[in-house]
Amino acid sequence: MEYIAYLHKDRESDYGVSFPDFPGCITAGKTLDEASRMAAAALALHIQGMIEDGDAVPEPSKLDDVAKDAAKHGAIAFMVSVDAPDATVRVNITARESQIEKIDALAEAAGMTRSGYMVRAAIGVGKEKRAVRAKSRGARAR
Repeated sequence: MEYIAYLHKDRESDYGVSFPDFPGCITAGKTLDEASRMAAAALALHIQGMIEDGDAVPEPSKLDDVAKDAAKHGAIAFMVSVDAPDATVRVNITARESQIEKIDALAEAAGMTRSGYMVRAAIGVGKEKRAVRAKSRGARAR
């Protein structure tokens, strides 16, 4: 999804970014590049917070919709792309009780929930470990 952002710059200040669709969501950067990166991160975080709070995420405004927006005065409009938020889905797994106990202990040691730990292990750290193991197996086979 792409949302409109306003880039503001006052003398002796950083570049500020605001969003007409998300009042209160603002960020800044020392350079244009930093402000642009910060805009995407701030918007994604703001949208995630809205979802967690149960608030509706607005559809992106059209450029024509904000043409007469007073907040745009002196600002440059640009588009900020964010991924559409995913819904959280509950799934069931089957595992031995001792395996669940071990997962719970590892999750607690990592300061995570069972679900968070399992997702990280499956698509994050687990992927890296599998790649390392596959490389080492390939080296041993030579």
